[in-house]
Amino acid sequence: MAEGRSGVIVLSEAAEQLPPSASARDIAASTEAARLAGCRVFFLPPDFERCGDAEGALWHVPAQPTPMPAFWVGYIPSPERYAAIYEATRARNLLLPNTPAQHLDAQEFDRAYPLLNDLTPASAVVPVAADLRELSAAADAVGGFPVFVKGAVQSRKAKGWRACVAENADELAALVAALLWLENRSRGRVVLRRLARLRHSRVGPGDFPLGREFRAFVYRGAVVGLGYYWEGDDPLARLSPDEERTVRALAAEAARRVGAPYVAVDIGQEEGGGWLVVETGDAQFSGLSRVPRLELWSALRRRAAERANDPAGAR
Repeated sequence: MAEGRSGVIVLSEAAEQLPPSASARDIAASTEAARLAGCRVFFLPPDFERCGDAEGALWHVPAQPTPMPAFWVGYIPSPERYAAIYEATRARNLLLPNTPAQHLDAQEFDRAYPLLNDLTPASAVVPVAADLRELSAAADAVGGFPVFVKGAVQSRKAKGWRACVAENADELAALVAALLWLENRSRGRVVLRRLARLRHSRVGPGDFPLGREFRAFVYRGAVVGLGYYWEGDDPLARLSPDEERTVRALAAEAARRVGAPYVAVDIGQEEGGGWLVVETGDAQFSGLSRVPRLELWSALRRRAAERANDPAGAR
């Protein structure tokens, strides 16, 4: 695709030399969809070990004569890595959708929660050195045991129910300690949440309920992608027209409050029928779940190019 103001560039961390994983497969599939949608793709190393720094990582990415929208497809980066890549792309006239501060607002739960607290289950951040009494008090503050336990960035739900849910203070202390060791998930902060009982028809590994949950990708106020969160056949995966309108509106409102231009919003339905925001993330690093990939990237490319060609929309 010829370079120009109407183009969109994708920086992808898809790499055959990395160990196979669900995340690696998702990144590769998303990258291929972006290419098919007409985006120009350049590959990024997953760290700076061999290239030295962000400039070294982007040495092969050409500077643009005019500002051009860009998206990063990869693994959740550290705040320092995101900021370094962001500045290096700006020096090349490439505009990632989210500034470093906006990236953190969307990605770190404790930053997003004050903006979403009436849309999502009650939550509290646990002090790093909290004792059993403080942990119990934090659990009481969100509605009492059992409580859901996650890091500021990610949970451990792939490990099953017992890796995420504490029934008492001793179990809570053990889960908090485990998360604090996982710096990439917690960044030194652990969050306790009211345990939301979501509708479900299946359970996953470790008896984790596969709740009725949908992931929406919201770009500058518009839902550009929506799909069921879990893989596999599930009778709860289909939304009625009214339900879809509700989910889209709630996702758009959550993204508006977070304030980042490109946000992934997970929406779940409780057993009583109500809908809530589960969490948000920087959409550049969010798995696509069952969101139609080509449809998502076609919408992203079209909307980003329209904004780039509109002088009033330029950042």
